Amino acid sequence: MQSSTAQSAPETEARQDANSRLGVEIRSVNSRFLDLAFRLPDELRQTEPALRELLVGKLKRGKVEVRVSLESVSASSLRAPSPATLQRLGSLEDSIKSWLPQAAALSVADILRLATNEDKKPHDHSEELVKLAKMALKELMFAREREGARLATMLLDRTAQLRALAALAVPMVPKLVELQKTRFLERWKDAMALGSSTALPEIAQDRALTEATAFAIRIDVAEEITRLSSHLDEIDRLLASGGELGKRLDFLIQELHREANTLGSKSASLELTHISVDMKVLIEQIREQVQNLE
Repeated sequence: MQSSTAQSAPETEARQDANSRLGVEIRSVNSRFLDLAFRLPDELRQTEPALRELLVGKLKRGKVEVRVSLESVSASSLRAPSPATLQRLGSLEDSIKSWLPQAAALSVADILRLATNEDKKPHDHSEELVKLAKMALKELMFAREREGARLATMLLDRTAQLRALAALAVPMVPKLVELQKTRFLERWKDAMALGSSTALPEIAQDRALTEATAFAIRIDVAEEITRLSSHLDEIDRLLASGGELGKRLDFLIQELHREANTLGSKSASLELTHISVDMKVLIEQIREQVQNLE
């Protein structure tokens, strides 16, 4: 299991033949889909298709930015001009002075600059860039796996808290039904005492039982608790199995929200209402973190 948020930034050493340093940085943040952005120097624009193919083959989700830097390193790799280059510069200077006698002589700085440009050969960084991008992508994958493991631990903690809340809700319903039954009996007794009814106590008892049964059916949350527990079992199983989980977890979280909402709508006590609200808070925390999973 991987997070869709991570970063890697490997860099090559300066090359004497190319007088340059090449660097690749890959950043990834949360996104429901795979969104690639490339920041490349103009001389490396032709490598974008190869880089895109490389990333699409490994990543499925996240807003990914690839930054490539190509820096010249002249001072550390300065070399003496070759004799052939010096001879060519001298001949050019003599030719120019024959036409322009007032032209200033070449300075040492001019000779070094011109000789460097003369000796420098164009270097194709494409192959090196793809190789470096593979290293950066490998580091990114490791970072995403580490972050994914951390998120999995947090999600398992939230599912455990949801189970604990469900366990608190289960015994509340029978107690509420018994309490409501007692209230019905008391109301019937009060009504018969105030009126001229000759209804038998057995009739009152049966009516109280009927009302209590209807009440129990109306507030029964056993089915919701069972489905919620089933969804939590599936979430735990997916987290243990790993792989691409984001979309499947999105669906399960929607189902958890539905059960928590139904439990709240059936609530017949303040305690059950609090449990429903606490469940929704935990489910929302899970939903926010699942957005970071691939």
